[in-house]
Amino acid sequence: MPIPVITVAQMREWEAATWASGQTETTVIARVGEQVARRIMKMTADGDRIVLLAGKGHNGDDVRATAPYLDSREIILIDAADPVLAAARFTQSLDQRAPALIVDGLFGIGLNRPLSHDWLSLIAKVNHAHAQVLAIDVPSGLNADTGEVATAAIRAAETLTIGAPKRGMLLGDAAAHVGRLDVLPDVGLVPCPCASDVQWTMPEDFAGFPPRRGVGTHKGSFGHLGIVAGSRGFHGAAVLTSRGAQRARPGLITLFAQPDIYVPVASQTQAVMISTWEETADWQRFSSLLFGPGLAAADLPGSVSEVTRRMWKEFDGAVVVDASALMWLPEGEFRKNAVRVITPHPGEAARMLDVSAAEVQCDRFRAARALSEKFGECHVVLKGHQTIVGRTSGSLFVNCSGSAGLAQGGSGDLLAGYIAGWLAQPVLCTAPEPLLRYAVFEHGAAADRLDAARGVWTVEELAMELGVQHR
Repeated sequence: MPIPVITVAQMREWEAATWASGQTETTVIARVGEQVARRIMKMTADGDRIVLLAGKGHNGDDVRATAPYLDSREIILIDAADPVLAAARFTQSLDQRAPALIVDGLFGIGLNRPLSHDWLSLIAKVNHAHAQVLAIDVPSGLNADTGEVATAAIRAAETLTIGAPKRGMLLGDAAAHVGRLDVLPDVGLVPCPCASDVQWTMPEDFAGFPPRRGVGTHKGSFGHLGIVAGSRGFHGAAVLTSRGAQRARPGLITLFAQPDIYVPVASQTQAVMISTWEETADWQRFSSLLFGPGLAAADLPGSVSEVTRRMWKEFDGAVVVDASALMWLPEGEFRKNAVRVITPHPGEAARMLDVSAAEVQCDRFRAARALSEKFGECHVVLKGHQTIVGRTSGSLFVNCSGSAGLAQGGSGDLLAGYIAGWLAQPVLCTAPEPLLRYAVFEHGAAADRLDAARGVWTVEELAMELGVQHR
């Protein structure tokens, strides 16, 4: 099940409910320490030096509780009740030997005041130590409700937050301090009593998905996807989009390519059927349509945008619109009960809403809902760090997978094809939200697997990695 994204007040309510149930803080802290230690062990090697910065609150207690589980590491535990003494000891530890990891437990989610000069000095030393930082619960100095930094905050490579993500960690420029966000959900707290309109996706949400295919099925059972992609100078987008769609395994795929890119596109595809652009094609024979990737050439026929607008309004099946085609969309309602999906990155979202990209990034939740409302309550996949999936009403889902390795040309084309390939399948398209969430998650998870296996990889390799754990 996804986990609610909560406020600090809700976290305090959750803790109070846990202590009222008879569970003790000591037990929870011990479980947090054990789970954090497991992550520390994965991030380091035998003999590595690890600096533990433990403040005087429960956040510091969580860090102290890791020490018994780190026998094969060289541990420097710094009691940070006094920032001047802690800074001196921290500097001394750096002079002796560079740490492989610094664990930040200076302040927890309760911090709501500007920090003194001495604390700022310590945080600056940590940020300039040229070592990975693992923050526990929240990077010290970051407001867990607003995502704001009053004076300075730890810049972590990764944050392990307790129980559930705090809303401020997903707002504004918080990502620069949070790094990769992971959740420790099972630390002995009672089930979360708090509701939220924003949910954090967990890998376990997709256990058993996608479902097994029936033995009596055939390619007609899994739909026919029509793709309109690629133009002069952007033919690779059409190829990558097709490959992404293939990884979802719809029954058939037809790609409509502009005449001047037909040969290079056709030469790089096999199972995908290639046709030159046909304004008068029988579009209703498809079960889903995708418009947009690589449709950026200045000499693109006007009929492409006209068909996109018409199909958005009239098509019976699912329509996915990406990239350049996003700017062609008509506002307002489309065919009742039809599935419509847009997949903008922050810059595209800004243009669609007539705001700045900074405004979109400041509150991505608000931007996602505004896009859905403007374009007829469509489904929105707002791409970027922690991609958001949702609509005007209902829950918004924040994706947990993926890395900066996805920030390369063609990654979005691949995702658009992957999404459309799933939506082409009639048996699955009746519930589009889980499909969208899964496609976004698997796209990021494939990147994570490639990061772990080889570090450097290309989008073509990402295409081959999509869905491999389901083979």
